[in-house]
Amino acid sequence: MKSRLDTSPVATWWWTVDRWFLAAFLSLMGLGIVLSFAASPAVAERIGLDSFHFATRQIVYMIPAVIALLAVSFLSPRQIRRFSLLMLGLMLLLMIAVLFIGVEVKGAHRWLSIAGVSIQPSEFLKPAFVVICAWLFAEHRRQPDIPGNLFAVMLLGVVIALLLAQPDVGQTTLVLGTWGVMFFMAGMPWLWIVIIGGMAVAGAVGAYTIFPHVAGRIDRFMTGEGDTFQVDMGRDAVINGGWFGVGPGEGTIKRLIPDSHADFVFSVAGEEFGIVLCLLIMSLFAFIVLRGLMTALKEEDDFTRFAVAGLVVVFGFQSVINMGVNLQLMPAKGMTLPFISYGGSSLIAIAISMGMVLALTRRKPERRKTVAFERTRGNMIPAE
Repeated sequence: MKSRLDTSPVATWWWTVDRWFLAAFLSLMGLGIVLSFAASPAVAERIGLDSFHFATRQIVYMIPAVIALLAVSFLSPRQIRRFSLLMLGLMLLLMIAVLFIGVEVKGAHRWLSIAGVSIQPSEFLKPAFVVICAWLFAEHRRQPDIPGNLFAVMLLGVVIALLLAQPDVGQTTLVLGTWGVMFFMAGMPWLWIVIIGGMAVAGAVGAYTIFPHVAGRIDRFMTGEGDTFQVDMGRDAVINGGWFGVGPGEGTIKRLIPDSHADFVFSVAGEEFGIVLCLLIMSLFAFIVLRGLMTALKEEDDFTRFAVAGLVVVFGFQSVINMGVNLQLMPAKGMTLPFISYGGSSLIAIAISMGMVLALTRRKPERRKTVAFERTRGNMIPAE
């Protein structure tokens, strides 16, 4: 245990970091490993791989994710801004590149293969986009002459255009919703609220009209007709598990779900460990989002307030979409459950995002003018 008088970087970090946040993040990561062993063997065997192929890779991905989470949490707010600016620039370039040389999966270009490693730039773009928009909103509030809000709108337009070009309507919705929450916190005028609300409705109608796969998913959700096999199985898996589940490794419906290790891992949790574990997972996500918003509201610095709120909101939106699809409460959308679903890009990007939350919510150490003393062998010795 580090002494409070220890002024080393690690000791300072330990006494200033939000350990409730840290415990929640590590708990979700641990659940991700456990559920990977439960959900992935059937998928691996179905495609001719070793039973624990995906579970092993999940552990391998978890190592850099934990390192990224902790490393980013050591940064100062200024370093977070600089890091986000560099990451935003790089990811925008990669998102342009993915349109030309990206790997096509189910008609969409979202992945780049670099040195044999698959990367989804949009996953890393999200935290950087949130932080830079928070900085722009904060600068506009600090100096109204700075057109921060206008630049944030322009940046939003660029990101949405690149996402729709892939196409990725789900990530577009996620980014737009998070940006709207941040803009509202920054004091959005009512005129802007009406304009953006109208644009959101027009965008939803346009997506339904332009993208056949979006229309198909919405139609299947509304009517129940067509290929709804995977979402039906996901819902049935949760129902089959009941309150306490059928037991680890005893799930049967999970073997029929094509993406049980990724987008439908929540359904596997319900079947094998029961609704009780599902409620625990939901509680962890709710705790992170609510604690993040409460911490943000107490912040005096505009940038920190907007950035923390934006990061936990996008985290919460993504988890709600994933769990909603698993429970057949929302139209099907391929979106991972943060920290739990299988996937290297998603896992590491979310770790970076939550590392930023840890960094921005660290308590500012008090500067004491008096000399600290500690009692050693009955004497008062000045602390180093």
